[in-house]
Amino acid sequence: MNLARFFYPMRELVPIFESQAGLLEESSRLLCEMQQTLDPANWRKLFYEIRNNEHKGDAMLTEFREVQRALPLRAGVRRELSTIAMALDDALDVIKDASNAINIYNPAKIDPQLQDLARIILDEASALRQVFPLLRDVKKNASAIQLQADRVTELEHDADEAYEAYVGYIFSEEPDLREMTKYKNLAELYEKATDSEKHVSDCIRILLMRYDN
Repeated sequence: MNLARFFYPMRELVPIFESQAGLLEESSRLLCEMQQTLDPANWRKLFYEIRNNEHKGDAMLTEFREVQRALPLRAGVRRELSTIAMALDDALDVIKDASNAINIYNPAKIDPQLQDLARIILDEASALRQVFPLLRDVKKNASAIQLQADRVTELEHDADEAYEAYVGYIFSEEPDLREMTKYKNLAELYEKATDSEKHVSDCIRILLMRYDN
């Protein structure tokens, strides 16, 4: 059975998804900025901006639930839309945690490999931001949605490889065990952020599968 008619009410949720994705992209950009400085004052400033975005994201998730509750959606569609909204919120939380870790660890340097991982986080967020306007017409835009989801998957694979290579690098090249631990923990958080963004794209794929069935 074609479920297209059950997706029309979903369009009322698209602006909230777009706002969530916008916060995710902005926070990812701020995290990238944190890689460009060793000034703790700048780190704190940028972290506070990311934390503020995370608070806004919490409010948007609450708004999403209130709007969705009033919409005539099938149970499966309702569940999958909720999963997407929560996945976006979780991704924003991970980026906040990564930015806070920089303040806590106060690393002596930001290696280029960490900068590359942060850029992958931003690239994934940018790809996700492009997806949500397309949900206004899932049938028409299915191929474009799939393309962006594939892009996120490719980037996440790049992040896995970059993370593994960086861990090998710091274990062989970093003489200070304390600093090495800081860099490894930061890299783990960045890699976790790429995983969380891929989870958003995976949830979108499931929504597409429901539309096609």
